[in-house]
Parts: sequence; structure tokens; C-alpha cells
Amino acid sequence: MSCAKHNFIGQVRNDAVRILEILHQDGPGFDAEPVLNDLSGLLVREVFFGILKTKNYANRNRCAKLGYKFFVLSNEQDNYRHTVNDYHIMMQIFSESEEFKAMWRMVDEMIEQGYPTTARTFNILICACGEVALASRVAERFIKSKTFNYRPFKHSFNAILHSLLTHNQYILIEWVYQQMLVEGHSPDVLIYNIITCAKFRLGKLDQFRRLLDEKGRNWFSPDFDTFNLLLHVLGKGDKPIAALKLLNHMKEGGGVDPSVLQFTTLIDGLRRAGNMDACLYFFDEMMKHVCRPDVVTYTVVITGYVVAGELDKARKMFDEMFGKGAITQCITYNSMICGLCMVGKFDEAWLTLKEMGSKGSDCNLNFLVYTTILSNLRIARKMDEAQEVVKHMVERGDYVHLLGKIKRYRRC
Repeated sequence: MSCAKHNFIGQVRNDAVRILEILHQDGPGFDAEPVLNDLSGLLVREVFFGILKTKNYANRNRCAKLGYKFFVLSNEQDNYRHTVNDYHIMMQIFSESEEFKAMWRMVDEMIEQGYPTTARTFNILICACGEVALASRVAERFIKSKTFNYRPFKHSFNAILHSLLTHNQYILIEWVYQQMLVEGHSPDVLIYNIITCAKFRLGKLDQFRRLLDEKGRNWFSPDFDTFNLLLHVLGKGDKPIAALKLLNHMKEGGGVDPSVLQFTTLIDGLRRAGNMDACLYFFDEMMKHVCRPDVVTYTVVITGYVVAGELDKARKMFDEMFGKGAITQCITYNSMICGLCMVGKFDEAWLTLKEMGSKGSDCNLNFLVYTTILSNLRIARKMDEAQEVVKHMVERGDYVHLLGKIKRYRRC
């Protein structure tokens, strides 16, 4: 990044902080005009994101009001006109603040102003839908909408189904797919991948297989996502021989070299099936394919060994990852510490916990691991060690607001 660009971004962030400070002034003499006379899209986004960053359960209503105040004030300036992105960020603020009526009013206002609704609009609204019935009404509205701009997808059904898949709305995916067929649209590769994934997640394996056959009859060749899904299914079904044949077919018949993601997907499926021997076999196969395991692959295998109670093998893999220079993810530490506690290796767990802390503030234990550590320490009547863990939490500022949810933590 050039010095000039760095200075420019720094100035924008400083201006955003200044605007937020002024917006918090609700008393007499409030005047935001001095800092709003030179707005840009980047500055407006920085202010909105600044509001989102500070939002929590306690101040959510305040953040919603603050965001809308800025939305109105910035729109009143002669030198600025809101963009679709501004509407989306304001909708997201309302959604995360559970101001759902205000969120829908924002959608209506956006349409009245001549802006098209997009896949991003749909995505925000689906996130806010807690009930399938409500989500289906949103989907139906977008299917029938004349202003729905679904680029870069082929058509509206692709955009809607893709968004539903990211939110695990599998039942709704089936419903939208049926609406698509009723309207005479034929599925493409993307839609076949989405609907087959939904059928698998819902446990409808007969329909899953029929859709795969139908896809072949319609001359759609398997793509990257298709292979990924099939490897996951074969792994979770504990079918390593079939998975090996598929990997060979990918390379020899389809001309596709298996990727790190696809190997990891297969290993994760086998890990979930409890077949750690097969996991290790395909871990070694990655090396033969000149496909270096990444930190996610290592974490999957380590987690499998932890769940299987093979802590020595988990630790060996954990140390090997460090030896090869892989950057350890927080989830890797979480799995390792949790497993060590479950088998009573508290000293080793405590050393790993402190080692994790030395990696920097960006690597935090999750709340479940803290409760697991404390629970196992109390069962072992190691109250002094439990007190050290609570002290560690407080010093790092991890989940301090949730300390009351840890059973009997005050007895430590």
C-alpha cells in the first residue's frame, strides 16, 4: 500500500471516529453539519461499520437509533446520495438489533427510491427470519419481484437457492426448487449441486441418488462442488474404497487433480464416521498427490484423534504441524486442550492453554472449552487449578460477561 493511500485511509477512519463522537451528542446545540459536508462512500461505510463493531445485546437499540440518525443526516447533504450498499448496511444494523419492522421499512424505501433488490438484500432478510414460514414468504416475494437483480447468478432461483444453502435452510430449498420446476425452469449444475446437498442433509438418500442420476442423464458433468459433496458423503458413510476409486476417477477420467479442500472434506467425513485409520491413509495420499495438508486438514485429524481418545497421536500430529511451519488455528488449540482435560492431563492442558495465550490476543479459547476445563478440574477436585483458569479468563478478558453462567465458578 502506497504512503498516500495509507494516509488517506487513516484520515477517513479518523473522520469516521469524529462523526461517531458527534452523533452520540443528543443534547442542545447538536450540530453534525461541520463533519458531514464532505461525505464519500468510503467514509459513510466506515461510520456504519463503526456502529456495527460496537453493537452488543445491551446497546443494540441505541445502535439502531444511532445508525438511522446518521442515515437520515447523511442523506440530507447536498453532496451525497445513498447507495444500495448503504441501505444494506442499515438493514443489517436493524436486523442485528432485532428491529425487524424498521428493517422492512428500509427495504420498501430502497425500492421506492428506484434501487433494485439483490441477492445481498435477500441474504440479509433470510438471516433475520427465525421461522421457515416467514422465510418462505420472503423467498416467494423475491421469486415474484420485478425489481430483483440477481446478478451474478443465472436467474433468481440460482441466487435464492445459493443464499438458502449458506443458511442451511434445506427444507426451504426443496420448496423453492419445486416452485422453480412449476414455473418451467430447468436446473443447471449449480442448482443440481444445491438440491442434492439439501437432500443429503435431510437424510433423503434415495432422492439424493436419483438426482445424481438425473444430473448425469442431462449431460451435466461433475464439477468441483459435485466431487466435494460426493467425497463428503462417501467419507461420512465410511466407504474409503469407493472414495479412493472416485479420487482416481477424478484424476484419470475427469482430468481433475484432487485439491486440499477435497481431501480435507473426505478426511472430515471419515473422521465423523470414526475411521481414523482411513483418515491417516488419505492424509498420506495427499502427499503422494503433491497436495500439502493445510492447518484445517491437521485440525480435522487432531480433532478425530481427540474424540477417539487417542491423545498421544493427537499430540504427535499437533507437534508435527508446528514442525512444518503451519499456522495453528484457535480451533486446533481448543480441540487439543479439551481432549487433554477429558483424560485428566491437566498440567499438559494448562501448558497448552498458556502457550495459546502467548500466540497473541487474536487466538482465544471458546467458551465451551473454558467450561470443559473447569468442569473436569472440579470433578478431579483441583480447585486451585480451576481458580487459575478463571483468573486467566479475567486477565485476558475472555467471556468475562459470561462468568455467571459457569456453574459454581465462585467456589473456585
